[in-house]
Amino acid sequence: MKIRPFLVSILLYSCVDTPKTLPVVFYFPHNLKEVSAVEVPEKSGLIWVCEDSGNKPELYALDAEGKIVNTVTIKNTDNNDWEDLTSDQDGNLYIGDFGNNDNNRENLAIYEISASDLTKSDAAIAKKIEFYYPEQKDFPPKKSQRFYDCEAFFYYKDNFYLFTKNRSSKFDGTTMLYKVANKTGHNPAQLIGKFKTCDEFRKCAITSADISPDGKIVILLSCAKAWLFENYKNDDFLNGKVREIDLQDYTQKEGIGFLNNSEVYISDEREKKIGGKLYKLKL
Repeated sequence: MKIRPFLVSILLYSCVDTPKTLPVVFYFPHNLKEVSAVEVPEKSGLIWVCEDSGNKPELYALDAEGKIVNTVTIKNTDNNDWEDLTSDQDGNLYIGDFGNNDNNRENLAIYEISASDLTKSDAAIAKKIEFYYPEQKDFPPKKSQRFYDCEAFFYYKDNFYLFTKNRSSKFDGTTMLYKVANKTGHNPAQLIGKFKTCDEFRKCAITSADISPDGKIVILLSCAKAWLFENYKNDDFLNGKVREIDLQDYTQKEGIGFLNNSEVYISDEREKKIGGKLYKLKL
């Protein structure tokens, strides 16, 4: 197999002015404490969220006021660590069950839920895409080599693009971009790029990602910042023009999803009396 060369992106940032406080759209219902993803499928009109490790294997559909209008229980599976959601042009929803804090999982997977099942109270997995990182040889690897957690992905032209969450003991802000084919089976994830954010884990470890409906903007999220990539060619996202957004906030932001081509929703987890909100950011 011919391996496409990649570059470690080291680019100059131009910060975007942002409000001191992100505009709040609504507070999540009290029973949703650990929202780890937010996605607005095309033609849906609903905001879909899930919670991460240790929570029920359920998807929640919310309206524009934050009311849960449907709960879909996913049958015959567990919520090992659901970290992100994405969707395709047909409205099918995909669950990223690839959270891997300790870098010891060998059952990483993406689940497809058919659009037609999202109106029901329970649904079966329409397709299971299993994958692995060819570069990882030990489970877990040495602490200095723990690069294989992931909380961020999106769907684009029948492939998934995953951005790893660096948990190495020598954190330097590097996230690795992997490409996974949308097909059943045990698929190798192809490493196609790397990007360096900053060397402070709390501010710069990647927690979510999305691509705009028109495919022209990719956005990455951390607890304190976001990075926009534009003017790239094909799926060479990391070598496009990049802008850094200082969100000026340090809640545990876990989800980001495009509402349209110029606005995104951002979600954070509730911790004591802070967080647990959905925000809207104009780009």
